[in-house]
Amino acid sequence: MTQQVQGVVAPGKNEPVRVETVLVPDPGPGEAVVKIQACGVCHTDLHYKQGGINDDYPFLLGHEAAGIVESVGEDVTEVTPGDFVILNWRAVCGRCRSCLRGRPQYCFDTHNAQQKMTLLDGTELSPALGIGAFAEKTLVAAGQCTKVDPSVSPAVAGLLGCGVMAGIGAALNTGQVGRGDSVAVIGCGGVGDAAVVGARLAGAAKIIAVDIDDRKLETARTMGATHTVNSRSTDPVEAIRELTGGHGADVVIEAVGRPETYKQAFYARDLAGTVVLVGVPTPDMRLDLPLIDVFGRGGALKSSWYGDCLPSRDFPMLIDLHQQGRIDLAAFVTETIGLGDIEKAFARMHEGDVLRSVVEFS
Repeated sequence: MTQQVQGVVAPGKNEPVRVETVLVPDPGPGEAVVKIQACGVCHTDLHYKQGGINDDYPFLLGHEAAGIVESVGEDVTEVTPGDFVILNWRAVCGRCRSCLRGRPQYCFDTHNAQQKMTLLDGTELSPALGIGAFAEKTLVAAGQCTKVDPSVSPAVAGLLGCGVMAGIGAALNTGQVGRGDSVAVIGCGGVGDAAVVGARLAGAAKIIAVDIDDRKLETARTMGATHTVNSRSTDPVEAIRELTGGHGADVVIEAVGRPETYKQAFYARDLAGTVVLVGVPTPDMRLDLPLIDVFGRGGALKSSWYGDCLPSRDFPMLIDLHQQGRIDLAAFVTETIGLGDIEKAFARMHEGDVLRSVVEFS
């Protein structure tokens, strides 16, 4: 039976979001309905609202979530009702050319629920990243559900659904930071700070945090940064080189998603070093680099898709590390809010006042 729940909808480009009644159908084959317990407010949700992703309005926002599987459709074997899960937006197909080559983290045919959630008048909703979790319940593909230890706080677990996983994975998986490496992270919001955590977890000897906000730099220090650079007053490329013996960092992680900061990352790396782009640019942005510099510096220029994570492998591992006290995922939760507070949370995020606002459901 179709259920009526409350959810946060972005009706049009740059229009204020509003809480609407959403119709959630029973799960079909390969689908699951999940009762959401917590969902982080991610910058990607703001991108959706602003039209930075596409124009398939109205959007059902929210994607960084954890909750309880309520029901499943036919042929679902991944989860059963009652499982505590983190939702992910890259449900591995297991059949595409990447999966068949043993690289499921790069799956080229990830899938979402086939049925649509709608408004009361029948208007179909586009769920953010195929999830739509600023809602009391949501419909997803069962492969988007990853079981984890149910003793962890949902507000903490849900953050692995996007930003924290993206940052940690950018360091561990994409950048392949090694013991003793020097790492620079440009942009110290939630994703950048997660990259700092990932670099520390990997055993980096020097972790240089770069931002224009001293508050964010201080937070990055609490996450494991060994040095900080305020790029509003200091040339970050020169500062990073000075801190690395004049050479540049082994790995530079760009967590802003702008051409200016990407160029800083490119020139701040050591010869044959690695640049990782995990910040999300908008479709209109362009990059201009001398091709001879790309050739002459060698190394690798990588983009990080979701931290190149494999949810079935990485989510349980990181939850275990959190439970052991080896990483502090709870440090990313700045505040908990209600469904009606999303616009205020967007404003606080824009001003740099929070790492993560998290919607909690009763």
